[in-house]
Amino acid sequence: MQTSSHILIIRLSALGDVAMAVPVVRVLRKTYPELKITLLSRAFFKPLFNDIQNISFLEANVNDEHKNLGLLKLADQAKELGIDAVADLHDVIRSKSIRNYLLLKGLLTAKIDKGRKEKKELTANTKSKTLVRLRTTQQRYADVFAKLGFPIDLKDHIFPAPQQLSPQLHEIIGKHTKKLIGIAPFAAHKGKMYAMEYMDEVIADLNSRTKYQVFLFGGGASEIEQLQILEEKYLNVTNIAGKISFEEELKLISNLDAMVAMDSGNGHLSAMYGIPTITLWGVTHPYLGFTPFEQPNKNQIVSNRDKYPLIPTSVYGNKYPEAYENAMESIPPELVVKKILEVL
Repeated sequence: MQTSSHILIIRLSALGDVAMAVPVVRVLRKTYPELKITLLSRAFFKPLFNDIQNISFLEANVNDEHKNLGLLKLADQAKELGIDAVADLHDVIRSKSIRNYLLLKGLLTAKIDKGRKEKKELTANTKSKTLVRLRTTQQRYADVFAKLGFPIDLKDHIFPAPQQLSPQLHEIIGKHTKKLIGIAPFAAHKGKMYAMEYMDEVIADLNSRTKYQVFLFGGGASEIEQLQILEEKYLNVTNIAGKISFEEELKLISNLDAMVAMDSGNGHLSAMYGIPTITLWGVTHPYLGFTPFEQPNKNQIVSNRDKYPLIPTSVYGNKYPEAYENAMESIPPELVVKKILEVL
């Protein structure tokens, strides 16, 4: 039974995890049109929710104004907005501080069950482990709302229309009838990042076919430098990194025909717009629950588990045996190209 009228949703980081919350919030908004929703997250993530109407956004500056005891100030700001329930989709020290403070103030609260035990079993350093598909992160988010009296069915989700491109983006894309392919070759950890020389082969093949325009996504000086080299090397390749705002980047992503990404944020950005997303998995695995939203199993290209039977070795790709460092080299570039051509 519903007992709340204004929910505070907390998800402070990281990019991919916040992006995975977008389809869930869309369904919540659609299912309960009278419910007031306030999202508490970092200001950078606000454009992710631009297509969802009638929600408020409360900016968290956890490295400055809202650091340490400043979190309680942030909680008070949320309470002043009239919230009467808290959905903690993060369950880390910062979100716990806000959640527990508001609990003491008499608000109804619920938190995500991250499934730590079953994830630990699935990443155990043993060849005898059973590879079972765990609950998706999106469903775990939905479970939090159900605890608060707002059950939702993710099957009710409807993807938004592609966003309108700005004149700046039209200038970058150019006038042509080519299929638009996004490629995001980077990840936070080496164990889940495709070797650049292999990705170069993929890009070279797509470029040679002349009917595709490839857009490269990344961030940070080192990544931008590597992507710029690829842009200068190939006629049908454009480096987006560092050239447009995050909001403009999302508009472009929503108009792609396909995205190729690692187990990282960019794959979740394209998936939240319903773009066919091909994910390359290294020492992590889609069964851990981080498959991009509504992307079929056939779009998940996994490293060779016959050669690397301990996969998945960790949830985030930061832990793996020494011999597993280059597990993704077991994915041949021609297989990646074949999959891209299949989805286009």
